[in-house]
Order: sequence, then C-alpha cells, then structure tokens
Amino acid sequence: MLRVLLSLIVAFGFSAAEINKSAIGEKNLTQAQKEAIDQAQQRRIKRIEDIKKQLQALNEELSKNIWIKKYENYKTYYKINNELKAVEKEIKRIKRYKRKKALLKELEAKRDTLKNQLELLKEYQNSPFLELLKPQEIPQAPIIKNPFDIVGAFSYIKQLGSSKEYYAQKLQDLESALELLKKRYNLLKQLNELEKGKYEKELKALEKEIEHFTDTLHTAKETLSVYTRKLEENILKITEEIKIQSEKAATIAAIIFGLFILSFIFKWIIRRYIQDNQRAYMANKIVNFNFAFLIIMILLFAYIENVSYLVTILGFASAGIAIAMKDMFMSLLGWMVIVLGGSIHVGDRIKVKRNGLVYVGDVIDISLLRMTILEDVTLTSYLENIRSGRVIFIPNNYIFTDLIANYTHQGLKTVWDSLAFNITYDSNHKKAAHIAKEVARKYAKGYTDIARKQLNKLRSIYHLKNTNVDVRVYTFAEEYGIRVSLWYMTNSYATLTLRSTISSEIIDRYLQEPDIKLTYPAQKVVLTKDDINAKSLPNELGESET
Repeated sequence: MLRVLLSLIVAFGFSAAEINKSAIGEKNLTQAQKEAIDQAQQRRIKRIEDIKKQLQALNEELSKNIWIKKYENYKTYYKINNELKAVEKEIKRIKRYKRKKALLKELEAKRDTLKNQLELLKEYQNSPFLELLKPQEIPQAPIIKNPFDIVGAFSYIKQLGSSKEYYAQKLQDLESALELLKKRYNLLKQLNELEKGKYEKELKALEKEIEHFTDTLHTAKETLSVYTRKLEENILKITEEIKIQSEKAATIAAIIFGLFILSFIFKWIIRRYIQDNQRAYMANKIVNFNFAFLIIMILLFAYIENVSYLVTILGFASAGIAIAMKDMFMSLLGWMVIVLGGSIHVGDRIKVKRNGLVYVGDVIDISLLRMTILEDVTLTSYLENIRSGRVIFIPNNYIFTDLIANYTHQGLKTVWDSLAFNITYDSNHKKAAHIAKEVARKYAKGYTDIARKQLNKLRSIYHLKNTNVDVRVYTFAEEYGIRVSLWYMTNSYATLTLRSTISSEIIDRYLQEPDIKLTYPAQKVVLTKDDINAKSLPNELGESET
C-alpha cells in the first residue's frame, strides 16, 4: 500500500514537473508571437504610408490631366443636378406645412446656390469625350483652277495635318489619363486590403470610371482611324490636283519664257540690222505687242474654261453700258488705257487743262472712274490759279478728249524751265547771256546729268532724235529791249525753288555790271530849245527809265 502510495506521489511529482515545464514553454512562445505581430503591424503601417504617398503624388498628376478635370467637372455637374432635384422635391413637400417656413427658406436658398453652381458648370453638361467621339467636320477641299489656288491648297493641307495632330494628341492624353487611373486603382486596391475594406466604395466608383475611360478610348481609336483615312484621302486628292496645276503652270511658264527669248532675239536682230531709229522703234513696238498678245491668249485659253461664252457676255454687257452710261463706260475704258498703257502712274506729276482751267499736281489715286491729284505750289499756281493745295478729281475719260501732260513719265525726274530778262539795247547782251548761262550751269548741273541719263534710257522705248539737255540761252529783239531767254533742267517736283535761286543770282550779277541795264516798259520825253523857250516847264520832269 505504501509502495502504491509512494508511486503515485512520484508520478504526480513528475507530472507536475512536466506541466510546469510546458507552461513555461507556452509563455515563451506567446512573447515571440507578439514580437512577430508587432513587426508585421509596423511593416503594414509603413506600407500603408508608402501607398498613401504614392496615391498623393498620383492624385497631383491626375489633377493636371485635362481629361480627368473635364470628367470630374462632368460628375460634379450631375451630382449637383441630382442634389438640386432632391431639394426641389423636398421644397414641394415642405410647402404643404405652414409651420416649416424657416426650413423652406433654407431649402430655397440652397436651391438658388445649386442653380448658380450648375450655371457655372453648364459647359460640362454634355459628355467630356464628345470631341473625341465626334471630331470636327472636314472642311470642303478648295478647287484648284490656277497657280494662285495652289497657295490655298497648301494651307488646306496644313490645316488637315493640324487637325490630325490635334486629335491624336487628345487621344494620347486620354491614354495617359487611363494609365494613371489604373495605377491609382491598383494602389487603392492594395490599401483596401491592408485596411480591411475601408476603400471598397471608392474602388467601385474608380472601377466604373476606368471602364468608362476604356470604352471611350476604344471608340476614340476607331474614330481616329476613320477620321485619319478621310484626311489622308483629301490630302492625296489635293496633292494630285496641285501636281497637275504645277505641271500646267510649269508648261505655260516654259512657253512664256521661250516667247521672251524669241522676242529678245528679234529685238537683237532689229538693233543689229535696222539702222533707221524710227523703223527700229516701230519694229520693237510690233514685237512687244505680239509678245503681250500671245501671253494674254495663252493665259486666257489655259485658265478660262469657256472663252467664247465669256466673250459673248462681255460683248452684250459692253454694248449695254456704252449706250446707257457712255461717260462711265468711257471712264472704265480710260482706266484700262491708263493702267495697261502705263502712261500715268500713282505718284506722277501731271498737268490737266480743261475749259481754260489748268491744274498741276501729283496723282494720289487711280480708280476705275477717276484719277485723284493733289495740287501743289507750282509756277501754274503762281501765275494763274493764285491758290493751291486742293484735291482735284479728274474723270478717266478726259484722257481721250483733253490735254493731260505727264512731268514724270517713265521715271523722268526733270523738266525744262525758263527765265526771261529784258535789258536795254545799249547793254552788253552777249555778256548778259554768258552770265545767265554760267549761273544756270552752276545750279542745274546735277539735274542736267540726271536728265541725260534718263533720256538715254528712254531711247529703248521711244524714238528720240534730240536728247541734248545742256543749258540754253537765246537773245531776242523785243519791243522794250533785248530779251535774254534762259532754259535749264530742274526737278519736276520743285521747279520754283531752283527758279528763285537762279533768278536772284542773275539779277544780282546784272546789277553789278555797269554795261548791263535791266529794262521794262518806259516813256522818255525829248524837248527842243524852241519847246523850252515857248513853254514854262514844271520844276521837275519825271522820267521812268532804269
């Protein structure tokens, strides 16, 4: 019995020892697990912080994307719109209760605020992807009928290329936005797993947004493909038309260049083998006329589709205008003569004589019906009009009926001017002529050289026999004495300035010479001795002679 009891005691002791040992091991294992759990928790918190930082950076990048902005505004618009509908519904319900006036006013104020917000976001009422799903219409291609239309065609091609690049860039921005949304979705999904479904609702909204962007991108790519094919088709069509017109223009240019070379050869032959200036001049005129006529005919038949129809219409129209509006028709014809003939250009100084009235001025405009000149201070103003500075309107038909003189035709810048001095018969007229010529040469030398060069250039256009532009002096016996007539070249636009300078110096030189006396109409009284004895003369006799 004692042995049994002792055995039980020993067994119980061993058993207690094992239980104690097991309890100590269990305590040690729980501590390790806690440390592992703490470390895992710290890693989880750090991971959450990293994901949130990535999300923050990604959100900043998304806020800069134009499509994300448009889509957010689009969602905001409909969110406010739904809220407005709910408020209006609540207002209708509250109106039934008179005791809730304060709440009614609050809801009405909120409704007005929501309406104002909707008005600000009105442009986002439609889908933000509408411009991608429905691109702009392709403008109608220009019709290329002549070389000038080629410029417009190139502009059209450039416009189509810009439209294509613009649409492709918008599509690329949409792809970038979709990639950013997918990155955000992945990060948010990881964050949701770490925080036990905290972002489940936001994930669903983002998933729906990604689906919307994906569908839009797919449709936009198909739209871009179709749009690009249409653009390329138009570009190819316009390019082909440009090629045709360029070849046509090159052919015409080659023909015109050949005619120009041919006319140059004819003119060279004329200068070499025709010695008579008049005949050479007429031959050059014929060559020029034929050259111009052929060019006009080539251009006319090349770029006008129905020439006979045009000629018929113009014939009837011209006849009607000639009968009903003779003066206007003649002015139009005069304009054609002026412009095509090149007899008068804007900036030329002209002289117009009509019904005894004379006007000298500069052409400031040539319109279809009239020329406009600005009257300047000239010798004509000084001698005849006694006024200047007026704007004169001259009908173009005057070129057929009245005298119009051009002081600056074909680039001429000089004109002959004259001065006349009367000296007594007993004056040294040769000396007076020499002084006048010397002074004129001194001041008019530059204009003389210019005139000589310009007249030599005109030999190729006009038949000029005498191109002597040196100062000329003539002496004539007149009623009241000898007249010294001086002729010199001066500026067409400033005749009075040089005239005054030369006139003043010649007078000064004459007054210094004792054997030269200026004269003017005078009377001389000659008395004999008988007349003196017969009459008592006044104390002073008046004699007006210088």
